[in-house]
Amino acid sequence: MSSVHEPQARVAPGDAGELAGWLIPDWEVKPDSVSAVPHLASFASKIRECERVCQSPYSEIAHDIQDALTLRRLQQMVNTTLLNPLWRDRLTEAGVTGAPATFEEWQRIPLSDKDTQRDFFMGDRPGMVVPLGHGGFEIVASGGTSGGRPLEIVYSLRELRDTYEIAGHFMGTYQLAAYLRGADPKWLYTTLADYQMWSSGTMVGGVLQNVPGVNYIGAGPVTAGVLDHMFSYPGPKALMGITAGIAILAELGAGMSREARDSFRVALYGSGVLAQRKRAELQAIYPNLVILSYFAATQAETIGLQLHAESPYLASVPGLHLVEIVDERGRWVGDGEEGELVVTRLHAHEAPLLRLKLGDRMIRRPRLDGPGLKTQQFEFAGRTGDILHLADSQYSAARAYDALREELRTATAVDLDEVAHEVQFVNHREGRTITLVASVDDVPALTYRMDTTLGPYGLQSVFVNAVPRALSLFNQGEANPLSIEKTGYRFQLKFVPKASLEIERTSVGKVPLVRDRG
Repeated sequence: MSSVHEPQARVAPGDAGELAGWLIPDWEVKPDSVSAVPHLASFASKIRECERVCQSPYSEIAHDIQDALTLRRLQQMVNTTLLNPLWRDRLTEAGVTGAPATFEEWQRIPLSDKDTQRDFFMGDRPGMVVPLGHGGFEIVASGGTSGGRPLEIVYSLRELRDTYEIAGHFMGTYQLAAYLRGADPKWLYTTLADYQMWSSGTMVGGVLQNVPGVNYIGAGPVTAGVLDHMFSYPGPKALMGITAGIAILAELGAGMSREARDSFRVALYGSGVLAQRKRAELQAIYPNLVILSYFAATQAETIGLQLHAESPYLASVPGLHLVEIVDERGRWVGDGEEGELVVTRLHAHEAPLLRLKLGDRMIRRPRLDGPGLKTQQFEFAGRTGDILHLADSQYSAARAYDALREELRTATAVDLDEVAHEVQFVNHREGRTITLVASVDDVPALTYRMDTTLGPYGLQSVFVNAVPRALSLFNQGEANPLSIEKTGYRFQLKFVPKASLEIERTSVGKVPLVRDRG
């Protein structure tokens, strides 16, 4: 007879660790060999068992229980990675020889980056705990839109199915249910491309197919005619695409019937920021539309979801990933503080990847608590590479743009968010010139307005007053208008036509906020 007793259905706060230990017992938390790893029970099964014991959806279970189970899973992941020689060397070098007893100890594990991912999961894939020859894996590839170098990651197929179901159910329950209502069929589309080994169409499509009660169409890039056909189907519709793919829907839907346009309820745009100008254009064409962020990456198909249009906060899916916002030492920042986004996929027995930096900056926000949903929240603050280098100082390009926009609006009554389709900083370091390029509809009129309102020196004054505000609260003593002038940098604002080639785009149509030149 087993000596392990099932926990009571209602778990007291102090029993969270005991419950986690019961859900993932000692013999599972530390597998004794590589051959044992494929036979470990999935983390999804532990989540389902936790729901049964607590008599609640996992996303609504108390934070202390979620935290205890997450920590127990992280302990299991570290023990699993220590079975792999490459991981063991990496962790030992950092002084990690066993599973972390606390989240504080977890933060001692070294951060991984895209080079780590490339070294561990490409070529001979030496970072896999269970070798590829075992079978049952999917290779997911990215073309490397930021760095230009291809990047691959490996997933267990069984765990992919679990994560798709968890994320899809969360989307349906907490993000889409309020907008896709009524008795008519409900539709969920994606225009993400699924070719040339790009992961987005496959992975996000896997999530969208698992949203309960919807009909899914993986359309890929669409023309006006195809969009019109899809929107002719009766019933409310939601569509997910890259930011540029969402922005163009205003143009593609201009000739659509009113009934079809009214049926478009939710636009989900991919990682990044959708310009205010584009939002206004979309909502003018589609009067019932709500625009929300779906933040994802090749390494994590659903990192954060914007649940409400009135708040930019992104909510993580409980039990899917450990989402960390860290400082330069890899330590967690406090609420309201900015740091780098680090993600650990909790569903990865055979091919774990610990503490991966995705190249994004986030602001940690207070977690959701109280009745209903209980989860972590954060807010997008820009790409890690969105940095303006002025002499020896670095400034957040996103903050610099916000400050410049505010200064220009005060001085000229022109709001760049309202007039610009796209913006991009071009930093000519050798010539010490920063040009903010903005694509607009009426180039001559806006250029004339800026010239006559600001005069020959007004734009430079706007620049030197705005840029110091691009430093964080704790670094604002580093710069002031005089110190910016002393760098010798000059600022230019250049208006160009919509879709101008002077704004550089990646191979998939993304517009980086910053481009450095020699």
